[in-house]
Amino acid sequence: MNAETDSLTRQLAYGAEQMQIALTAEQLSALRAYLDLLQKWNKAYNLTAIREPERMVALHLLDSLAVHPFVQEADNIADVGTGPGLPGIVLAIMNPHKTFTLLDSNGKKTRFLFQARTALGLDNVTIVNDRVEAYHPPRPFDMIVSRAFASLADMTHWCQHLRAEQGCFLAMKGQYPQDEIAAIADKFRVVASDAISVPGVEGERHLLRLLPVNTND
Repeated sequence: MNAETDSLTRQLAYGAEQMQIALTAEQLSALRAYLDLLQKWNKAYNLTAIREPERMVALHLLDSLAVHPFVQEADNIADVGTGPGLPGIVLAIMNPHKTFTLLDSNGKKTRFLFQARTALGLDNVTIVNDRVEAYHPPRPFDMIVSRAFASLADMTHWCQHLRAEQGCFLAMKGQYPQDEIAAIADKFRVVASDAISVPGVEGERHLLRLLPVNTND
């Protein structure tokens, strides 16, 4: 292991510790392997505008890890607009007994996802190359996660058919999206809002849990 590799592993482990997220040695190794794949494929496939590995750790891996504590109530989870697997691949590594469906319409990104799933041995991941509004799953999802997909109005509109009767939306945002929330207030309500601090990531981060207005918590 060279000096850069070791420093990135330390950054990842320290960041998770700061967020009070416990990583096993196996999980840390898998996350590190995923980072290596992301760096390698990004050179040819332009998967992300972030090029520096230290920034990838903070802005991609740790930012995705921050979602981990909030998916524990669900077993069948969709990550819409997953891109190169953020947060879906990270969450699948952390939660091997949950199933994850990663959706993206970009063929280059889903080709990378197939490679990552094979390389990391993630049998709990299904990859779908399609527009979310055109995809009809074999069974609806307990939770629909979005990290950088669309506005709350578009997310809830395009993904409503994916949600199980008691399922919820989990949306990661920057600043608290008051205007976006107001725009969907007649159909959806925020039942939980958590401000999240991610080591190495400046600015506000908020994680919102949404349910239809006529659904009990």
